[in-house]
Formats: sequence, structure tokens, C-alpha cells
Amino acid sequence: MPKVSADATVLGFDFGMKKIGVAVGQTVTHTATGLQTIKSLQHVPNWLVISQLIAEWRPQGLVVGISRQHDGTDNIVTPRMLKFCRQLEGRYQLPVFQQDEMLSTYEAKQLLFDDVQLTATKLWAVQDQLAAQLILQSWLNHHSLQEFHVNH
Repeated sequence: MPKVSADATVLGFDFGMKKIGVAVGQTVTHTATGLQTIKSLQHVPNWLVISQLIAEWRPQGLVVGISRQHDGTDNIVTPRMLKFCRQLEGRYQLPVFQQDEMLSTYEAKQLLFDDVQLTATKLWAVQDQLAAQLILQSWLNHHSLQEFHVNH
């Protein structure tokens, strides 16, 4: 299993057919922040924008949320998410980590709509980057001691 250092920058992705949420996180602080939502081009990831983010943030790893059915089997989007993981790894030669994203988009919508009371239009624009932040934060929380060899 690939690992990243204790002071790495990582990018997180909430993959969707129409748009991809992106977040950035730091293993040293164990925090994630939503960056932006990238609109896909005819159901194809906008690799130009993703490449610009990789060049800007210089991550040591990438985290992609993977959704599955409640029983653990693949849903209709899971194969596309796994293909996106392979494409990221092949294009950028960085380790790609998969993180269960069960309910992350739903949770993001609830946070934004109920707690912040955003309009539906604004919600559509930012829910994916918040979902990416939740995915990345879950990954950071789960892997903080195992992966990064942090001594406390």
C-alpha cells in the first residue's frame, strides 16, 4: 500500500458524471478544505483543470471517494469512479487512495441546505466540493496514525 509523508498535501475528489468536487488537505494538520467544483465535459473529466490543480498544489497523494451499495456491492457509478482512479494514477504518477464515500454528498447537502440555508442554485454549485472535503477529512481521520507514522 502506498503511503504519504507526515507533512504531505493531498487532493480529494468527489467524482460525478457531470461534475467533480475537489478539496485539499494536509496530513500534518489533519484538515481538509473544499477548493472548487469542476464541470465535466460531456461526461469526461476536465483534465486541464485537474492538471492545473495538481501543478498548483503539488500533492503527494490523491483521494477519491468511492460509492457502493449498502451491502458493499458496486452501484451503477462505481466502475466509473474506479476508472477515474486509474486515470489519475496513470496521468500524474501519484498514489491514489480510495475512500468510502457513503452518504457524503447527502451529508454535504444537509449541511449546506439545513445549516447554512443556501439556495438550490448555490447548493448545486458547492455541494460537490464540500462532499470532497468530507471524503478527504474522513480519509485523513482514518489514516492519520496508520499511514503517516506520526508519533504522539
